[in-house]
Amino acid sequence: MSLNLQPNLSEPGKRYFQAYTPGDDFYEALIDTHRDLSDEQSSLVNAKLVLLLSNHIGDLSVLREAMIIARQGV
Repeated sequence: MSLNLQPNLSEPGKRYFQAYTPGDDFYEALIDTHRDLSDEQSSLVNAKLVLLLSNHIGDLSVLREAMIIARQGV
């Protein structure tokens, strides 16, 4: 499996009329997750989220590729 860099967000059973809408929904949920948290709490939530999603993906080659891409330009 290789890292998918194309828009790939959706919600089962939900119809979207604009291609960007699922991404907007995700961004809103992510912002809501961090609302009213301190910087330290927000960092902890991010770390937990990375570990949970990494475990869900499970493919170390995909995760390594994602880490390389995420670090570029930082």
